[in-house]
Amino acid sequence: MSRWPVRLRLAVVFAAASAVVLAAVGAILYTSVREALDEQIAEHPATRVDALEDRNEVLDTLLALLLVLGPLALVLAALAGYRLAGAALRPVESMRREAAEISAETSARRLPVPEADDEVRRLGETLNEMLTRLEEGLRRERRFVADAGHELRTPLARLRAELELALRRPRTPEELGAAIRSAAEEVERLIRLAEALLVLDRAGEAALRPEELDARDLLGAVAKRYGARAAAAGRAIEVEGGGIFHGDRDRLEQALGNLVDNALTHGRGTVRLEAARAGEEIVLRVADEGAGFPDDFLPRAFERFSRVDEARTGGGAGLGLAIVDAVARAHGGTATAAGTAVTLVLPAHRPLIGEP
Repeated sequence: MSRWPVRLRLAVVFAAASAVVLAAVGAILYTSVREALDEQIAEHPATRVDALEDRNEVLDTLLALLLVLGPLALVLAALAGYRLAGAALRPVESMRREAAEISAETSARRLPVPEADDEVRRLGETLNEMLTRLEEGLRRERRFVADAGHELRTPLARLRAELELALRRPRTPEELGAAIRSAAEEVERLIRLAEALLVLDRAGEAALRPEELDARDLLGAVAKRYGARAAAAGRAIEVEGGGIFHGDRDRLEQALGNLVDNALTHGRGTVRLEAARAGEEIVLRVADEGAGFPDDFLPRAFERFSRVDEARTGGGAGLGLAIVDAVARAHGGTATAAGTAVTLVLPAHRPLIGEP
């Protein structure tokens, strides 16, 4: 029965319930009539013989009617149940047909929902909300593919141009050296882009290796890594605060390193790395004294390949903040940008997915 269509199963269940009800009503009716006849016979003993015969005839007639009309009523009830089940499932079938026609090219279409405020309507609304999320995800992925293709096309085109130019006519050793160095720079850019894309792919929750961390030690390690570069530029990196929490050290150093690199490349003045416990959360913050992010850039600051044309434009692929956001979300936290600061708010003790 589990392999039968839902409509047929509902009709069978409705018919079975109707059969039980009809059988119970018939049994009660037959018993009641028999008892009533028996009481009348008992009250008139003088006519008992003729009444034993009338009683039996009435009961036989009643039983025959029940045996004929009962199955007929049962068949009618089954047909009515089948029709009612079909009517109840008609909105579901309509949604199924519409869903079968939705594709990547028609992702804006939505399922029809019935006017009645019932379970079928709520199902349709839930599915439409899911389709909206899928459409948004598809739009982001298409934009990501287009942006990635653009980022890859530029260095590849330059690399091909350098190689074709070097092979076009005999070159001096100096010219060949310059062409090779230019080609090597484009190859390095491709490598950085590929590594950044791999980081984004591996920044999911299942890849985390959480451990107990000292926030001050974590920030100090990041500051030490970029200390020489900051000193060469006449700038300083300061570490403030601390706190104990759980997280993936490698992923967090990667995210914080991206923020420090961004501050040293595009910002000005001292770079401050701050940490503080706030209840059950740890707050990590990287800020500098530069112009900061433009207000119109903030809504898309953490999107992949997102860059600004003002104070913080550079030759990068625009994946640094996207990596920061992915690492924060993998830890069950959030990343926000405002002014010259980027802040990560992470749970301090909540178990992470993938934690042994």
